[in-house]
Amino acid sequence: MRFRHVQSTSLAAGLLFAASVAAFAQPTPGQGATASLARPLPFVSPIFGDNMVLQRGKLDTIWGWSDPGDTVRVQIGDNTATATAGADRRWQVRIQPPAPGGPYTVKIAGRQTVELHNVLVGDIWLCGGQSNMGLPLRFTNNADEEIKTANFPDIRFFTVGGHPAYHHVDVIEGNWSVVSPENASWISAVGYYFARRVQQEIHVPIGLVIDAVGGTPAESWTSAAALRPLRDFDVPLAELHRLKAENAPEYGNYVTHWYDEYDIGQKNNWAAPDLDDSTWKTVPVPGGFTELGVPDTPALVWFRKDITLPDPLPRPVAPASTPTPGPFPRDGNMISLGEIERMDTVYINGTEVGGSAWVENPRRYFIRDGILKPGRNVIAIRVLKTKPDGGFLSKLEDLHLTLGDQTRIPLAGQWKAKLSVDARPPQPLPIAYENWPVMPTVLYEGMLAPIAPLSITGAIWYQGEQNSPRGYQYRKILPAMIADWRSLFAQGDFPFYIVSLPAFTKRSPVPVDGDDWTETRESQALAAATVPNACLAVTIDTGDPDNIHAKDKQPVGDRLALCALARYYGKNLVYSGPTLESVERLPGSIRLHFTHTDGGLVVKGDKLEEFTIAGDDRKWVWADARIDGDTVVVSSPSVPNPTQVRYAWQSNPAATLFNGAGLPAVPFRTDTWPGKTEGHRPY
Repeated sequence: MRFRHVQSTSLAAGLLFAASVAAFAQPTPGQGATASLARPLPFVSPIFGDNMVLQRGKLDTIWGWSDPGDTVRVQIGDNTATATAGADRRWQVRIQPPAPGGPYTVKIAGRQTVELHNVLVGDIWLCGGQSNMGLPLRFTNNADEEIKTANFPDIRFFTVGGHPAYHHVDVIEGNWSVVSPENASWISAVGYYFARRVQQEIHVPIGLVIDAVGGTPAESWTSAAALRPLRDFDVPLAELHRLKAENAPEYGNYVTHWYDEYDIGQKNNWAAPDLDDSTWKTVPVPGGFTELGVPDTPALVWFRKDITLPDPLPRPVAPASTPTPGPFPRDGNMISLGEIERMDTVYINGTEVGGSAWVENPRRYFIRDGILKPGRNVIAIRVLKTKPDGGFLSKLEDLHLTLGDQTRIPLAGQWKAKLSVDARPPQPLPIAYENWPVMPTVLYEGMLAPIAPLSITGAIWYQGEQNSPRGYQYRKILPAMIADWRSLFAQGDFPFYIVSLPAFTKRSPVPVDGDDWTETRESQALAAATVPNACLAVTIDTGDPDNIHAKDKQPVGDRLALCALARYYGKNLVYSGPTLESVERLPGSIRLHFTHTDGGLVVKGDKLEEFTIAGDDRKWVWADARIDGDTVVVSSPSVPNPTQVRYAWQSNPAATLFNGAGLPAVPFRTDTWPGKTEGHRPY
């Protein structure tokens, strides 16, 4: 992810991010798209399996691949349907599901025979977005207790495996799981709390399909056909077209392709432990760029250092209480490098252990078993810097290797270094530096299109952080993406519920004129108000100023559930906080009229605050605000003729206005003056 205002980040958040990046298996350079296309197509798509949920109340689409001409018969309960595999080998049936509940067995027979067991019929919700949607339950508040009591056999989840693609992809990876204490650690926390609240209210099975990748923008989840009319993505779409024509590896980002093309260190394997670096220059780390003649210019530099470790290697002081599958560690070995501008890639004994382009995120990479060894070990770090003060940004003590027994080995000091790319003009630089999937369309192709046209109830969406530097543009991207998803799944204007970004970064003591996150929230609210069958879950009273992966995910899931329960399931409950309806300008003050004032307007805290007011001079000052019935009256002696008002107009406002149901007011402004992100384009 790339954010301008990050102050610090928790270890768990940083490690989660590093792991989500590591989870993407990148093709070998030169391999291109042929590897994924060559995989055999399964008889039944992996989106269908044991423990799954089938959508109730509509025909369920089930598909797979067989020999052309093969007749495939699908049976669920007493209902059957048949289809014939076409020349492309794909077969697809549409079958009426039995009554909600179960369990059922799904029998699929053609030239092969498959049975899917413990299948329920209920409602399927697609959970999309970036890392805050994917954040596992184990990294959130009260995780141990929540996991221990997560015994919900009627809630199932399927996490789509991360896979960027430049071409059409037929098959995704993943498995359906029943929510239980044994596997609840790794369910999306937002999805879990959403499903739990909904299921307890409507008493039908809930299936979650979790399609989320950390640090990804909305355009990565949108098709080229939907993006082209916006005309904002012509440059990256042209680059994508070039890479496709060259049959390039499908990394999903720009910087890895740039390395393939220009990094002589990569081409000559400068990470190899047996490389002769005797002719390299000795330089200080932090530092090193001045000694190589590139103190103030963009440059790509490789650094190498030998360290000696004890025999035997120390083991963890105590075993981990929770198993950590995938890219998470089984021991305590970790390398820490502090903050780095712009991007780093770290190798130990020739094996890549981590890399990031999130500048403000302190680098902390777990080292898997078997990489470190007793005696000599070689650390190699590739650093691409873009600013005069770029490179290693942290203090000496922030650079160290931590062994399993928590012994720290300092890494600051003398390293060997060599310049790989002098990146001053006319040397081109990549379009963007993120080393995770950020290119337009690549997750739509690799992770979304392969699961369509799965029959679903609707979608919940938690994303916007990566788009926040272009917050104003988001009001175009998000509605286009929603329409694109609805077209792809071909099930009408299914419900689409949007999380409004929570509080983040340090609170400003003075009124803020422009703000990335605030303008993104405004775009989210506009999309929810104008897109049919959409709803906004406001979370402005949640979040963490120091951690973009805030741990309080239950309010997020619960408020999405309120949207679903009220707007889709027809429950008579309050689902929104106060929302600005109209503005009444009075002599010396402004009266604000609200809808969704259920239970009356309520002040949370000592006083009603976070309102700002301005006149025609556009100078914002804090306003005096008071509740008058279902309205709020704002004024200031500094603004005798006020014309405009804003509420909660900063990344981390004091959320003070609520309704009697305990839901926070939607942040708003009455003006249309240009903001910080209006007109911002990265291309």
